[in-house]
Amino acid sequence: MDTYKFFYEVIILQQGKDLYNGKSPKNGKGASNMSTMMFPQKFRWGVSESGFQFEMGDEYRRFIDTNTDWWHWVRDPHNISSRLVSGDLPEDGINYFELFGKDHELARELGLNTYRLGIEWSRIFPHPTWFIEVDFEKDSLGFVKSVRIDEDTLRALDRYACRKAVQMYREILLDLRKRGFKVIVNLVHFTLPYWIHDPIRAKSSELSEGPLGLLEESFPIEMAKYAAYVAWKFGDLVDMWSTFNEPVVPIELGYLGTYTGFPPGVNKPQAVPKALVNTAIAHALAYDMIKKFDNVKADPDSNSPAEVGLIYNIIPAYSPEGTKSEKAVEHYSYFHNELLLEAVKNGRLDVALDGKNILKPAALGGKLDWLGVNYYTRIVVKESSRRFNGHPVLDFEAVAGYGYACVPFGLSKIGRACDGMGWEFYPEGLIDALRIGSTYASKLLVTENGTSDPRDVIRPSYLVNHLYALLLAIEEGINVEGYLHWALTDNYEWAHGFRQRFGLFEVDLITKSRIPRHSSRIYKHIIQQGFIPSEYKKDIVEFRGI
Repeated sequence: MDTYKFFYEVIILQQGKDLYNGKSPKNGKGASNMSTMMFPQKFRWGVSESGFQFEMGDEYRRFIDTNTDWWHWVRDPHNISSRLVSGDLPEDGINYFELFGKDHELARELGLNTYRLGIEWSRIFPHPTWFIEVDFEKDSLGFVKSVRIDEDTLRALDRYACRKAVQMYREILLDLRKRGFKVIVNLVHFTLPYWIHDPIRAKSSELSEGPLGLLEESFPIEMAKYAAYVAWKFGDLVDMWSTFNEPVVPIELGYLGTYTGFPPGVNKPQAVPKALVNTAIAHALAYDMIKKFDNVKADPDSNSPAEVGLIYNIIPAYSPEGTKSEKAVEHYSYFHNELLLEAVKNGRLDVALDGKNILKPAALGGKLDWLGVNYYTRIVVKESSRRFNGHPVLDFEAVAGYGYACVPFGLSKIGRACDGMGWEFYPEGLIDALRIGSTYASKLLVTENGTSDPRDVIRPSYLVNHLYALLLAIEEGINVEGYLHWALTDNYEWAHGFRQRFGLFEVDLITKSRIPRHSSRIYKHIIQQGFIPSEYKKDIVEFRGI
């Protein structure tokens, strides 16, 4: 028997010692009642993907994108030799650009009705758009308030855009719509054009030389141009838009968590406020531009031609068992989960990271039609007042053995299985994540949820438990309209390269063939039934503290 599989079957069985088996868990819901809890009739079932992680990999290297910051970052000799990145290269990837029709058909065969797609800014505009000048207005605080973009601007942008990339994305969108998918398009998923972010130069100069990406003064305006153009080109095919995926992650990992392999990898907490401000303003300007230039309703059931949101990885924070770290929990949740959402939704921006000096830029507020919640696991934090001196709300650090801070393929401190990323199996945290999200948007979707598990031992239980948690959230009254799994296929996982496997379908990187994992059949079965069949009740673990 496969040693890996045997070991993890033992883990799953062990963490299932307290399975409900008809008993009432702490929230009063028994697994025996699971099949009576129905997903909403018009529930959106889908998968999510990004551009950089999926697009490249064809045999003849026709679809390589050398114009993104991550392209240069993952092949930098120093980054590779220091093991900051894997050494795997995205051009050896899963080849979505050539095989998108095959992937869409696999998704349709699972019974999915929604597909989240990432568009690469660097493909649309491989060269700078700085030279296309636009008028803009600043508010009394000195922040950009509005940008004036009209049809003449769009035609000028069209002359700079890559026609081949525009046509490719249009073909992909048309194929999805032909197959009956609701399409969600996300504009920025970590990667930025190389002309707006040179991560190697930024790192070597300690952020004194650029271009500096999120720290560039022109970043919000360039983002507005990009959003306006994409809405103009694809608005007839898309009604649901997201400006950024997980916008706080590149800020946290790029300027605070330099060990993670995210560019530019410079430990400079003082850069964080500027990056947050630019991201919030960029979202607001992009929101306005998408609303202005997408005037066509693509789907009959859409509320408007353009519903614009954010995709956000909400990570519920907890204290270590037996300790009191309420301040650390509060500050982590404030910084990671709330600060940026508070800005775009309620117009309140904490530029000092102290929870006190709140500014109200004119561009912000009311710029969130829907919220995508990405959830993988929790975080457990303790106080660490000296970690980032001068930034009062950054007085926390993660506790090893929980959440994201576990040993790959090991056990967490509460005996839960951990996946290949070292992420703890903690499905009950999804309910808390959705509770947080519901304070900022009345319309939620789970836009990413998955686990790195090449042998598909953890994923079946992971999938069932998180869908059960989702049902509990819906019963609680939280308006969750869909669930999108990460991911349909294996992908290029940033600094980890191809070592992490998140797909419902395994991808052979030589032949590019898609091989279904057992969890794909479980997902399909649940979608077909509209509830979690009772045969899966053995997989439901007892939720802690819910």
